[in-house]
Amino acid sequence: MDVSESGAGGAAAGPNWAEGFPEASYEQWRGLVAGVLRKSGVAEERLAHAPEAVLSTPTYDGFDIAPLYTGQAPAADPGLPGQAPFVRGYRPGGHARDGWDIRARHTDADPATLRRRLHDDLMNGVSSLWIAVGAAPRAPEATGAAVRGLPASALGKALADVHLDLAPVVLDAGPDYAEAARALLTAHADAGVPDGRVISHLGIDPLTTAARAGTRPEAADPVRFAVEHAADRPGLGLVFADGTLVHDAGGSEAQEIGFAVAAGTAYLRALHEAGLDLADAARRIEFRLAANADQFSVIAKLRAVRGMWNQVLATCGVAAEHRAMRLHAATSAAMMTRRDPHVNMLRTTVACFAAGVGGADAVTVAPFDSAVGLPDDFARRIARNTQSLLVEESHLAQVIDPAGGSFYVESLTGDLYRAGWAFFQELEGAGGAADAIGSGLLADRVDGVWERRRRDLAHRRAPLTGVSEFPHLDEIPLVRSADPAHRPSAGFPVRRYAQDFEELRDRADAQAGDTGHRPTVFLATLGPVAAHTARASFATNLLAAGGIAVHEPGPLEGAAAAAEAFAASGSRIAVICSSDAVYAEEAEAAARALKGAGARRVLLAGAPSDSYREAGVDAFAHRGCDAVALLTDLADVMLTDPSHPSPVTAQGGSTGAGLPPSTDASGAASRPSPATAQGGSTGAGPPPSDAPGADPSGPTERASS
Repeated sequence: MDVSESGAGGAAAGPNWAEGFPEASYEQWRGLVAGVLRKSGVAEERLAHAPEAVLSTPTYDGFDIAPLYTGQAPAADPGLPGQAPFVRGYRPGGHARDGWDIRARHTDADPATLRRRLHDDLMNGVSSLWIAVGAAPRAPEATGAAVRGLPASALGKALADVHLDLAPVVLDAGPDYAEAARALLTAHADAGVPDGRVISHLGIDPLTTAARAGTRPEAADPVRFAVEHAADRPGLGLVFADGTLVHDAGGSEAQEIGFAVAAGTAYLRALHEAGLDLADAARRIEFRLAANADQFSVIAKLRAVRGMWNQVLATCGVAAEHRAMRLHAATSAAMMTRRDPHVNMLRTTVACFAAGVGGADAVTVAPFDSAVGLPDDFARRIARNTQSLLVEESHLAQVIDPAGGSFYVESLTGDLYRAGWAFFQELEGAGGAADAIGSGLLADRVDGVWERRRRDLAHRRAPLTGVSEFPHLDEIPLVRSADPAHRPSAGFPVRRYAQDFEELRDRADAQAGDTGHRPTVFLATLGPVAAHTARASFATNLLAAGGIAVHEPGPLEGAAAAAEAFAASGSRIAVICSSDAVYAEEAEAAARALKGAGARRVLLAGAPSDSYREAGVDAFAHRGCDAVALLTDLADVMLTDPSHPSPVTAQGGSTGAGLPPSTDASGAASRPSPATAQGGSTGAGPPPSDAPGADPSGPTERASS
């Protein structure tokens, strides 16, 4: 990213908008921060030198996000749009004229249905088509059919209504790349499209195919096949460098862009060895990254990855005018939820916004029901209209690099560039992307981040609206036919962030369906409404995340009343809810009385306390507790009635021991990490529950990480 000055930080002096106001300095702000944190109970030694660091947010990539960014010039000049290092995009005019490419993904296996849906998309704003074709990547020992999308032999029929010289098709054919590519090119010929006007993409990606199948990648033969079909088709795309492989498995932003650039480098070498010059090879590679609801990280990583690819091509001697990166952003599969799926519309809207602002050349928005099964026509319509609204009504594409110059975005871009480049160098040092996949290095690094992320999700430090926070307990689940693209993976999985909570919901729903009664916990609401409402609401929200209902009897005066109401409820579990003042007088007696009334588990909504444990409290429901472990234990008590307490309650608190094995989107289990097994945090993640301003005994949950 080191280029000649573009003028960043060196613009001519303009009006002084601060004139007439008292001068403010960073040191003054720092002093004010220290004063607020001191009142919040932060230890004085943490405030001595850099009190604002207490408010910093650690990332999974080893750097912190500061609470305030100032107008310091970026460490490396991001250049201007259309100029190296292309952080700000490779087009001088951005997408201001036509907007970005609205790309729709299709996984239908029926050619007639697909033909209709392709026509609907193209008549309603979609400009390119991403089609799953052929069999799913699978391990060599696997048997039986493994359909992942449309049979290659039916591709021509499905494309019968598509003007292929105007609407490019991008293939996702996995191991069936050869048959699918021949079928696509035949469809072009049958439609009368000359070779020189072919603008589709073969989508060949042997690295992702092998990683998904759990096999060692071999890129030479697929790349040679691609080059054989490139000679007379200058507009034909050949291979994809797909970073979503890492993102979908739970990896970090830097890991995602580091792997994408490593994959692109591997394909660049292979294309060159197969006979293409470097400039031609570079323009035949398209990159794909995931866009999730963390909009600033998405914007920054799209900007950073362009700078990284520019550096690779510059090192290879490719002239600046040939270093453009074609970048496709697809909304994250990992962030999508089966529960309360309409919230996915909000997630994908934010992700699409970030992709557009970050300068993606093509964007795919997943339908809101894509985690449930094969999307229906309504969900597909909402997905494409999300993009049309942002382009046509919000005019988002009419501003060139709108995030450029933002103190925060420029700093985050630089941080992700450095972290991503370091990971790219690690992969290259291990022999390149193929060897990193084959040796298991890539999987080990990604698994490490996933276990940290998974723990943050379990502790609700990374909240999921509608799942771990504000769940809709009585929702009627959507029903969709199976999506052929959603199949178990023998290698790299798709790990959805909501999966642990959704498994608990499924378990509780099965009980409700079998018996007609949802698992229910008794709330021992001590004292008047004003005293117990906050923590009762907190407990209700927490329990609903596991599919558990509550029985709230209203104000209870004393331990005897609580025990009597509990016995009448028929519940096995009680949660004591009230204020600290009431707890000081009544909690211990209430715990003993509830145990005496037959409670298998007694919980207290509030901070852990040894005196309460001694009185019979088994676990504590508080902000930052391991919600998955706690809810798993409660489900075990209510649904399987174990004869002995589990480790989570034997130790009087949430330890992480109850966290179920890690699973991918298909339900396939993978090994737990030491962090899960031991109940500890293994690295950087969102702040712990004892961060400043976070009262672990308080009645409300943090709204964000």
